[in-house]
Amino acid sequence: MFDPAVPVASDCGESASPGFETVRAPRRAPTSLDPAEWSSLRAQGHQMLDDMIDHLEGLSGEPVWRPAPAHVRAVAREALPVAPTDLSSVHATFMEAILPYAGGNLHSGFMGWVQGAGTPVGMLAEMLSGGLNANLGGRDHMPILIERQIRDWVREIFAFPEGADGLFLTGTSQANFVALLVARTRTCGMAVRQSGVAKAARLVAYASNEVHGCVPRALEMAGLGSDALTRVATDDAGRIDVAALRAFIRADRAAGLTPFLLIGTAGTVNSGAIDDLDALADLASEEGLHFHIDGALGALGMLSPEIAPLLRGIERADSVAFDFHKWGHVPYDAGFLLVREGGWLKDTFASPAAYLTRAETGLAAGGDWPCDIGPDLSRSFRALKTWFTLKTYGTEALGASIAENCRIARGLAERIAVEPDLELLAPVALNIVCFGYAPGGVGGDGVINRAIVEDLHAAGRVAPSLTLIKGRPAIRAAFVNHRTTADDLDALVEGVLRFGARHSPRR
Repeated sequence: MFDPAVPVASDCGESASPGFETVRAPRRAPTSLDPAEWSSLRAQGHQMLDDMIDHLEGLSGEPVWRPAPAHVRAVAREALPVAPTDLSSVHATFMEAILPYAGGNLHSGFMGWVQGAGTPVGMLAEMLSGGLNANLGGRDHMPILIERQIRDWVREIFAFPEGADGLFLTGTSQANFVALLVARTRTCGMAVRQSGVAKAARLVAYASNEVHGCVPRALEMAGLGSDALTRVATDDAGRIDVAALRAFIRADRAAGLTPFLLIGTAGTVNSGAIDDLDALADLASEEGLHFHIDGALGALGMLSPEIAPLLRGIERADSVAFDFHKWGHVPYDAGFLLVREGGWLKDTFASPAAYLTRAETGLAAGGDWPCDIGPDLSRSFRALKTWFTLKTYGTEALGASIAENCRIARGLAERIAVEPDLELLAPVALNIVCFGYAPGGVGGDGVINRAIVEDLHAAGRVAPSLTLIKGRPAIRAAFVNHRTTADDLDALVEGVLRFGARHSPRR
C-alpha cells in the first residue's frame, strides 16, 4: 500500500543524479484532512445516514421536546479540542447529547412557532450540498444556474414579470432588510451608497402594529432608526387600517418628511392575519412608495389553489420576502427575496473589485453574479435543497400540505367554539389559532395560560407557544408541520383542558 512517508523512485525515464534518489510528490498531502483510507469513512457515513432516517421514521414515538439534563449540558462546555477524536466517537456524542434534545420542530406535535418540519428529501439534498461545498457568490458553474432556475420558478409562483430577480438569503429577516435597502436606493438614488442618509430628507416607512420585529430592526441597521417606522393600527381582523395609513402618509408629507416604503404583511406572526394587499398596492402606487410584502408566514400559500385567493395583490408588490424553510419544508435556512426589477438590486449592491474581474470565457465568466445583487460574496448552495424539494414533491403536494394546515386550524377554532372552558382570542385567518383557558366561559386567566403551555412542553406530546393578544396572554398554536394530524389537535385540546383544570381555582 502506498505510504506518503516513503520516497518513491522516479519513473519519468530520466536517470537520477548519482547519490540521490528521485522522488515524486506524495499522492496525499501530509496536511490533508481527507481520510488515509475511505472505507471506514464510508461505513461511518452510512451509519450516520441510517441513524437520521431512523430518527425521522420514529418521530411519533418520541417527545416533541425534553429538557437537557445537567450532564448533557456539560457537553457544550467542553474545552476547545486540540487533538483529533475518532469520527465514530463524535457521532456517538451527537446521538446521545444533541439529537434527543433538539427544538422539536420536526415533530407533528410542534405547533408553537412558525417553523418548517423539513423532509427526508431535503436532508439528503443538504448532504449533497455539503459534499459539493459550492460558493454561490459568483463565477460560471451549474449551482448558479440552479439558483436562477429557482428564481424563475418563484417568478411564476408570484406572477412577477420576466425582469424580476431575486436571491436566497438566510431568512425573511435578512430579506426584509435587503428590501428596505432597495427601497432606500430607489428613493434617494445610488448616491446614498456613498453619502449615506444624513443628507437625505428624513425617510419614513409604514407597516401595521402587528409587523414582525425584524422590520424595526432593519430600519435600525440601515441607519434610519426605528422611529422612522410608523406603526398603523389594525382592524378587528388584525389587518392594517388603510384609511389611517393614508392619513399618516399625507400628514408626514405635509410635515416635510419623505414616505418611501410601505410594508404589507401576508400572515402576521401573532395571528396569521393578511393585510388587504390589493388596497395597499393601490395606495403605494398613488403615493409613489416602494411596496414590500413580508410573506414569511403565508406567501407560499400561493402554492395552494384554496389559499392563494387570500393573497390577492401579492403579484403587484415591488418585492416579496418569504421562507422556503417554513411552508416549503426546505431544511434551514432558505429565505428568499424577489424584486420586481432586477436593476434595483444591482443599483443597491453591485460593487466592482479587482479580485472579481469577469471574463468572456472560463470560470470567471457568467455575466452578473449573485454578489452583484445582494450583500454576500460567500453564499451556500441553498438552492439545491430547494430544487430537490420542488422537483421531488411538486407544488401540488406542497400546496395540499399548506391547505391541510389551514383546515386543521379551522378545526381547532370549531372545537374551541363548542368547548365551554375555552375561548378564541383572535380570528383565524390562516393557520394560527390564539385561544385561552376560560373555565365556564368566564374570562381566562393569563397566568393559567402560561402555566398550561409550560405543562404541555414538559409533558412532551404537543408544544404550543405563548403570545399576547390585546395585552392578554394567549395560547398560540401555529400549524406549519406537514406531519400534523387531527390526533395532534385532539392531544392539544385534551392537554389544555386537563392542565387548565389542574390550575383553575374553581376546581
